Amino acid sequence: MTRDSRSQRRAVVEWPTVALIIGCYGAWLGAGLFLWPSFPVAALIVMVLTVALHSSLVHEVLHGHPTRNALVNEAFVFLPVGLAWPFRRFKTLHLRHHADERLTDPLDDPESYYQALWRHETMPGWLKALLRVNNTMAGRFILGPWLSVTGFFIDDGKRALAGDRDIRKAWLLHLLGLVVVLPVVRFGFGMPLWLYVLIPAWFGQSIIAIRTFAEHQWSENPEGRTIIVERSPLSFLFLNNNLHFVHHKKPAVAWYRLPGLFRADRDNWLKANNGYTYPNYLALVKAYAFRAKEPVVHPVLRRHPEPGRAFKPRMRARHVGGLGSAPVPAEPPKE
Repeated sequence: MTRDSRSQRRAVVEWPTVALIIGCYGAWLGAGLFLWPSFPVAALIVMVLTVALHSSLVHEVLHGHPTRNALVNEAFVFLPVGLAWPFRRFKTLHLRHHADERLTDPLDDPESYYQALWRHETMPGWLKALLRVNNTMAGRFILGPWLSVTGFFIDDGKRALAGDRDIRKAWLLHLLGLVVVLPVVRFGFGMPLWLYVLIPAWFGQSIIAIRTFAEHQWSENPEGRTIIVERSPLSFLFLNNNLHFVHHKKPAVAWYRLPGLFRADRDNWLKANNGYTYPNYLALVKAYAFRAKEPVVHPVLRRHPEPGRAFKPRMRARHVGGLGSAPVPAEPPKE
């Protein structure tokens, strides 16, 4: 076995990730127990950052890290400090998203921001307006978390009431985690729950929305649908998912190995993704803070209703992989 093959071999336990998970929860607890009583603004800032980091760690865990045991991995991120997203629902939908040949498809990619034309035409005017605003970077940052949570709750509630056992189990486990987190926030920290929702939970997900805003775009070539943002001070909070094309091509590679993979073959990575790259997120902010980067309606796919798909709208959340989108009509579960 060569040195390179040994270095790429999957570790039984990825200790950098384990340490980061412990540090994330420790920082969250420390901010609430020690900073909040005397330095509340500093405590809220730390909590916003830990909620964002925890979201990235959840993404890392659902891809099979930091151990080879799925239940152990799930236990590492069991406490939902971001409040909104059940781990198992996130995992199910995000792994579906990793079918690159279906990226951006309004119906088959659970994380697509695009809408099918025929469904968009049936939406009320207020929802169309929200979707337009949500396609700007400022709109995604401010409105995105609320819109995505609303659509996700509505759809999962309907499916749970209709008897979907997997969804019910996912939400039961999530509620068990909340039974721990919410009393700690309210009674351990002494923080009003409404404030925790409006600052750490909301803006923690808003930070993640910076990453997810431009992760994917429509391209005739599937290789050109996924972004590379080369540098960012936010890359640590994103666990290097700014190198999103590299992650999509190497989804089993741990977060701390992605920069090395990219640097070792930078020119070929940029060529492979058809040049869909930005130097940093500031460039995206300058270009799209108040201007939509993409149209709401998909420019090519799903222009007309198709046989076998129900027309009656229901609400489903898009983009749980980045945790930020809008409620949109969704098809019923496929038989």
